[in-house]
Amino acid sequence: MLKYAIRRIAGMIPILFLLSVTVFALAKAMPGDALSGEIDPTNTSPEYIAEMREKLGLNDPIYVQYGRWIKDFVQGDFGKSFKYKVPASELIAERIPNTLFLGIVSLVITYALSLAMGMYSGKYPYRLGDNAIATANYIALAIPSFVAAIVAIYFFSFQLGWFPSTGSVKIGVEPGTFEYWISRIHHVLLPAIVLGAFNTASYTQFLRNDIIENSQKDFVRTARAKGTNENDIYNKHILRNSMIPLVTFFGFDIGGILGGAIIIETIFTYPGIGSLYLNSLTFRDYSVFMAIFMILSLMTLIGNLIADLLYGVVDPRIRLE
Repeated sequence: MLKYAIRRIAGMIPILFLLSVTVFALAKAMPGDALSGEIDPTNTSPEYIAEMREKLGLNDPIYVQYGRWIKDFVQGDFGKSFKYKVPASELIAERIPNTLFLGIVSLVITYALSLAMGMYSGKYPYRLGDNAIATANYIALAIPSFVAAIVAIYFFSFQLGWFPSTGSVKIGVEPGTFEYWISRIHHVLLPAIVLGAFNTASYTQFLRNDIIENSQKDFVRTARAKGTNENDIYNKHILRNSMIPLVTFFGFDIGGILGGAIIIETIFTYPGIGSLYLNSLTFRDYSVFMAIFMILSLMTLIGNLIADLLYGVVDPRIRLE
């Protein structure tokens, strides 16, 4: 497994290289550049603009600019944000903890609900409870995430007042205190529930269908014919094999934990990496946009690797060589 992991990590390098070329080319193809984000062309002399373009290396060939950018990126220098006038690395480092917290809470909600409902529906299919869960899942799958977010804010924030509608923590709370963490949890719960509900619907159906399918396999019939306890059959044979698809999803979720909340963070005005990514596109903040893009790409590749490695943990029959 170690050799497999090393090969996969080595295989990430050319993929990340191609992605870096792609995002750099897209940034260069978009209107504006680093200088246009720093100055007002209407109030600046053309001579000064030409001098600054030369100083910043914007007149260099594209391949020279790319080499300089990727070299700085590998060393942790992501450039400077044109909009916020601070290094992009500081801006991203400030926002990442919020998105990680949102992502972790949403994953806990997703897998807790998915396992509970999927196991029940798979073990007792075509009953009233299974039909009710399926109906709720289909409704969740049919509603767009931005609509669900707006409806949740209207009912649970404005009408009932159970959750705050914006921000990540109450203003004036001292960081690190018990009140601070309670406020953090209070602010993250509603967006996390909305974010996790949509994955919950699909994961529940996948788990349910796999449990039903595996319960009809030959190895289950053989175990029953040998007189194996029904709970042992369900837990050791049916459920363990049915968990493999969820392991795959977990790997993808790890990769998408930073970028999956773009819409939710924007609607809830939650100061995370997702809303920062969308704002960087809107305001053409290229340094921030490219840095977040590369971070999301790296996280996706790492998530896929983790999913593959977890296969062997869930099912010992799977060997990674």
